[in-house]
Amino acid sequence: MEKYKEEFINFMVDSNVLKFGDFTLKSGRKSPFFMNAGAYVTGTQLRKLGEFYARAIHETFGLEFDILFGPAYKGIPLAVSTCAAISQLYGRDIKYCSNRKEIKDHGDKGILLGSKIKNGDRVLIIEDVTTSGKSIEETYPIIQAQADDVDVVGLMVSLNRQEKGLESDMSALDEIHEKYGFGTHAIVTMSDVVEYLYNKPIDGEVILDKEIKKKIDEYYKEYGAVKA
Repeated sequence: MEKYKEEFINFMVDSNVLKFGDFTLKSGRKSPFFMNAGAYVTGTQLRKLGEFYARAIHETFGLEFDILFGPAYKGIPLAVSTCAAISQLYGRDIKYCSNRKEIKDHGDKGILLGSKIKNGDRVLIIEDVTTSGKSIEETYPIIQAQADDVDVVGLMVSLNRQEKGLESDMSALDEIHEKYGFGTHAIVTMSDVVEYLYNKPIDGEVILDKEIKKKIDEYYKEYGAVKA
C-alpha cells in the first residue's frame, strides 16, 4: 500500500471522520463503520485533506482538466481545498465550481458558484464518499447543461465503501463508471482500511480489533459489491 494511503487512513481516524461501531445508513443498512467528512473543520485538516486529494488525483487522472466540481454542500470545501493544494504542489491553476441548492435570482444569478463552465472545459467531480450514486445523477446533468461541449473526465472520492448499490451487485463507483463512461477512483478503499488498521495500535488503542473485523466481514458477506 502506498505511504500516502496509510497516512490518509491515520488522518481520517485522527480527525474523527472514520468511526467503528453500530450505525444506520441513509439506505437503512446497519453498518459497523461510518465516515463523516463533515468532521473536517479546522484549517489544518482542510489543508491536509486537499493535499491528499491532490496527490490521488495527480496519480490517477493527471492534471489535464480545467475545473474541479464539488457538489453542494460537502463538495464545496473539498473542491476549494484541493484546487489550492494542486496549485501549491504542482503549480497548476485549476478552477473550482459548485452548484447552488437554490437558484439565485439577483446579483450573480444562476445555479453555479465559482467558475463558469464553458465549451471545451474538462471537468473532474470530487466528493467525499459515494454509496448509491444518487448525487451523480443530480450533478452530471447540471454540468452538461452549462455548455454543448463539456467533458466530464472522472470522479474522485475519498473512500470506496465497496458495497453493492441499491439496484445491482456492483459498487456505486462501478455503476457510475458503467453508466457514464468516465473513470471513478477513491483515495482508499475499505479493504485498504481494514488491512492497515486491523489489530494496529493508534495512539495506544486498537480501534479495529477481532470483534469489529468480524462484524465488517459479516457486513460484506451480505452487502459486498461484485467487481465489474
